[in-house]
Amino acid sequence: MISFVLFFAAGVWWLQQQAVLPEPAVGWLAAALAPAWLLSRDGWQRFLRWPLMAAFAFSLGIFHAAFFAGQRLDDALPTDWQGRDIELVGVVSELPRQHERGLRFAFDVEKVLTPAAHVPAHIQLATYESDKDAPLALHAGERWQLTVRLKQPHGSANPYGFDYEGWLLERKLRATGYVYRKGVNARVDERAAGWGYQIERWREAVRLRFERLQPLLYLGVLTALAIGDQDSIPAAQWQVFTRTGVNHLMSISGLHITMLGGLAFAVAYWLWRRSHRLTLHFPARKAAAIAGLLVALAYALLSGFAVPAQRTVYMLATVAAALLLSRNVAPSQLLAAALLTVLIADPWAVLAPGFWLSFGAVGLILYVTANRLGHRGDQASRRMRLLIALREYAVVQWAMLIGLIPALLALFQQVSLVSPIANAFAIPLVSFIVVPLTLLSAALPFDWPLWLAHWVMSGIGAALSWLAAQPAAVWAQHAPPVWTVGLGFFGVLWTLLPRGFPSRWLGLLMLLPMFLIRPEPPPIGTMKVIVFDVGQGTAVAVQTHNHALLYDAGPDYSGEADSGNRILVPTLRALGISQLDTLVLSHDDIDHTGGAASVMQAMPVGRVDSSLPLGHALLPSHSSRCADGQNWAWDGIEFQFLHPATNAQLGKKTHDNDMSCVLRIRTGTQSVLLTGDIEQNSEWRLLNEHAAELPATLLVVPHHGSKTSSHAEWLAAVHPKYAAFTVGYRNRFGHPKEEVVERYRAVGSELLRSDQDGAIIATMDGKQVRIERWRQEHARYWWNDSNGY
Repeated sequence: MISFVLFFAAGVWWLQQQAVLPEPAVGWLAAALAPAWLLSRDGWQRFLRWPLMAAFAFSLGIFHAAFFAGQRLDDALPTDWQGRDIELVGVVSELPRQHERGLRFAFDVEKVLTPAAHVPAHIQLATYESDKDAPLALHAGERWQLTVRLKQPHGSANPYGFDYEGWLLERKLRATGYVYRKGVNARVDERAAGWGYQIERWREAVRLRFERLQPLLYLGVLTALAIGDQDSIPAAQWQVFTRTGVNHLMSISGLHITMLGGLAFAVAYWLWRRSHRLTLHFPARKAAAIAGLLVALAYALLSGFAVPAQRTVYMLATVAAALLLSRNVAPSQLLAAALLTVLIADPWAVLAPGFWLSFGAVGLILYVTANRLGHRGDQASRRMRLLIALREYAVVQWAMLIGLIPALLALFQQVSLVSPIANAFAIPLVSFIVVPLTLLSAALPFDWPLWLAHWVMSGIGAALSWLAAQPAAVWAQHAPPVWTVGLGFFGVLWTLLPRGFPSRWLGLLMLLPMFLIRPEPPPIGTMKVIVFDVGQGTAVAVQTHNHALLYDAGPDYSGEADSGNRILVPTLRALGISQLDTLVLSHDDIDHTGGAASVMQAMPVGRVDSSLPLGHALLPSHSSRCADGQNWAWDGIEFQFLHPATNAQLGKKTHDNDMSCVLRIRTGTQSVLLTGDIEQNSEWRLLNEHAAELPATLLVVPHHGSKTSSHAEWLAAVHPKYAAFTVGYRNRFGHPKEEVVERYRAVGSELLRSDQDGAIIATMDGKQVRIERWRQEHARYWWNDSNGY
């Protein structure tokens, strides 16, 4: 049973790593191997049974995941209908969430009114408020007629980045877009029929009731604990929770669902046993299992029944089924059955970090508690039982601290060192006091439980803030090589063996390669250039043997999310870049400087070069202005600013774009030219004063391919072998312009586009260059490969 489930899971995982879906023949392979069940466990057949069973489980996992993937991918928005007005009738299927300019919500499409248009059944929409029109007052469970403009799912693709397209696929959201304000937008029905919609209305009612109690510092946390709305938690608080390793507690998590279900089990078991009539008709343990599962399901539904909540309910349902069937099942078999249930219901679960952390945590708990000899304290005093319970709790916390290190380093490249202390007091206080009081307030028509929950949460928050402020609160590092993660996992199992096993300390040594083996930097004379996929904006990292430079920091997406904290910092850290020797901010545009503050907050920056105005908020005391003639060398790589002129000043006749820092980087016969948003005036200056330095192997195209840049004479002088357009997918500016693209084709440049290729990684050693297109070389079958127009 266990080996079958593990190989089935391996097949599901393998399928999710593929660039294309396999042929249907894999299903016939699984069917052909199915008779392996009939082989005897004795005699010569036992030598064939296990490998054939493993092959059957693996191929069945592939077939299962591929079948569901094909079904979901078939419900797609046609390319021809992207960006066109489409009239729909449907239901706001989940709690609308506020963003800085409007609402974001999921929408179940019931009817497409526009002739010949095809729209997926589930889409994600946003509204954008304006000063001219009143905002649309959409609420969960309402039926609306909307005019929308949609596009196929698309997200940025960078090393170690978040896969937004995979996230949408798992949630059945097969198109994204916005409500067109000038179209027909009207409420059709205030209450659409269906239990799912009714639950969403209840969730919104709870949120609105909680919002009346503003301002409470931790009201967002209480809202998240009641209805699973994590967007209610401010970014500053979320950072504290992440640094202390308690972020899993600050929303409806699997732990809370499990604990609430366990509490319901205990109460129902205690009450049922008090009735002889009830126990004669139905065993108390089975009745308690049903009660616990129903309470857990109700809480998961209140949270919106997101994917993590679904996984927890499936796991608890497996345990409840074993009790109801009176099966004496080993804990490992229960965990395997839960794993199988989760993967059957959601084959994309293997893509989520929570999947690995939740099953890993449960597995570790069983590993250090189940079938271990020790004093259970059945005949001991109350004080002794308490000491035994505290000791077992400490053992579990130790197992969580050391046991999840390989997974945390592989997934997030960081580990909270204060997590055991934080979780030691946060888990019981949040799970047994804050959560029950919050749910009590949500269910009852008075607010004193919520005030009491907030008072307790305030104390927890103060302690967590103090822990998060400690310099050594978090260990952050590079992404460890895959083989070191496997060795570290084996070392964890060895370290957590029962007392009495010899040399358990050797397991700790197996963890060391994850920390000590760093990514190999480029050799002397070689540079690695990463043109990030940050949407409509620019960010380029240059790494030499001992140094690193970041040219621009991409856009600001919202008040709390920018390309710095979402893309640049995680990728740089994972690649082993823990500090920047130089940060260049080419000019004062939000699509080039939006992530700079997050980068400077997250890692040391030696020097900032920019053309930003003096006194700009982003400029530290050690900043300097970039100017023609400045140059330096790192590890055999030459850096030189070509623009702006030394005496250039921003005035009425000088556009901000023309102040962009132009940086040339050269090794041997290979060079990179980073141009910011310069326009034709600056191009003519460069052509007149630096014609000999303009030829480039890789050019990051000026101003994202705008028609105000890349004029023919300048382009002929640069004559790039590769031209990289840093553009957002279907951006509102229409970049790159087709006439500009044709100019680059005319000079023989190989075109690269961040919206089609994802991150572009160039490795230059002075004689040759290797180009890696992230979307091509690390493709997944769900990635959108249509063009950016």
